[in-house]
Amino acid sequence: DMGPEQYIILAKAIEREIENGVDGIMIGHGTDTLSHTAAALTYMCQNLPVPVVLVGSQRSSDRPSSDAALNLIHAARTAAYFDAAEVVVCMFGPTSDQYGLLHRGPQVRKMHSSYRSTFRTIGDRPLAMVDREKFTFLKKDYIKRDPARKPLIRPVFDDRVGMVYYYPNMKADMIDSMVDNGYRGIIIAGTGLGHVNKALYEPIRRATEAGVHVFMTVQTLWGFAQMYVYDTGRLLMQRGVVPLGNMLPEAAYIKLGWAMGVTDDHEEVKKIMLTPVGGDITEREPPDGYMILQGGVPEVKHLFEGINR
Repeated sequence: DMGPEQYIILAKAIEREIENGVDGIMIGHGTDTLSHTAAALTYMCQNLPVPVVLVGSQRSSDRPSSDAALNLIHAARTAAYFDAAEVVVCMFGPTSDQYGLLHRGPQVRKMHSSYRSTFRTIGDRPLAMVDREKFTFLKKDYIKRDPARKPLIRPVFDDRVGMVYYYPNMKADMIDSMVDNGYRGIIIAGTGLGHVNKALYEPIRRATEAGVHVFMTVQTLWGFAQMYVYDTGRLLMQRGVVPLGNMLPEAAYIKLGWAMGVTDDHEEVKKIMLTPVGGDITEREPPDGYMILQGGVPEVKHLFEGINR
């Protein structure tokens, strides 16, 4: 039952612990909504002096295949010694138990219901690998640990925000009902480059003219909302829809709720949404980001070796 109330409690607790001079913070969390909390803390807790590490396990500690112990070991090492002062998720790497992966909060997503290597960085590489002896950075653009840095903690969230996962034949009342019920922000997960059907054009126009924030993400997860390519996207932008690059739908939902909590100014909310935080929007995607170093390649290689025997 994690949600905005718990995000705010955690952000305030992080602020207190930093004031107490800790070297790092580790937070245990269930895996189902771990990425939502990681995104929320990334936005609420910026300019951190030390790492904030979220960790969970896909399989309980009473099972021989549990990832709980190794994840905890890696997370504790990360909180104590990791050089990057960011909000990260520390979870299982490959099934060979060789290392864990450190994912940035707004970039990570649970991609399998039971697989131990379920957490993947989407649209980028993970920030780093961690094992019992060392950290191996996969990205160079990170915020270095600095105990003297003063954090910017803004534990706010406006829950008048919702997300619509578009499907064929979606009716106008899906948007109208949200506006009628007082929602002030809508994240759309559109098809392709950021599309919905024509039946939603007018309700979207009515929503934006009423001051409702409407932003577009893509269902494909990988790739960008490039709404200028086809007429559908251009017509939606004319009606006030703002594309969010390659921001994940869940991260966009969290960020919009936080941004609306920070300010009531419409243009300022838009500016906040389009300003990258924690890698939630990137200029491009790495060609090797999809599977390399994220638990996929070793299994695929092993599979084909077995087939070719």
